[in-house]
Amino acid sequence: MQAPDFTAFDDRGELVQLAQLRGQWVVLYFYPKDNSPGCTRQACAFRDGFQKFVQCNASIIGISPDSVRSHQRFRERYGLPFRLLSDPGGRIAQQYGVWQERQRYGRRSLGVVRTTFILDPEGYVRAVFPRVRVEGHAEEVLSRLIELQRQG
Repeated sequence: MQAPDFTAFDDRGELVQLAQLRGQWVVLYFYPKDNSPGCTRQACAFRDGFQKFVQCNASIIGISPDSVRSHQRFRERYGLPFRLLSDPGGRIAQQYGVWQERQRYGRRSLGVVRTTFILDPEGYVRAVFPRVRVEGHAEEVLSRLIELQRQG
């Protein structure tokens, strides 16, 4: 399946279009909220493994409904070496099918269900990790990326 193209502002206020990243692998991870415990652990795990992803010619991009300013603070606070894209209202998350009804503390609301996609250099979705559990996830994504690259 071809990954839906989108345009969004990153944590620097720069406009990013997914199609501009063709020619490299992309790890696109959707997460609910900057600075929440699970999202912080997930971002830091991708940060800690960042050089291994770079060695695989892969870009990491995090997407959440948070504002550009919130992303800026989050990235600076944790030294994140990859882009965070702002998706207010979940427009991009809807395109990827990860904007869903969630239940927290007995309350139902719409929001991002933590999901990661691996896109190949032609822009096709090669792997999906739905309803991600944070612990060990970055390593699992890296292993799958390496496996996909070996398959050609």
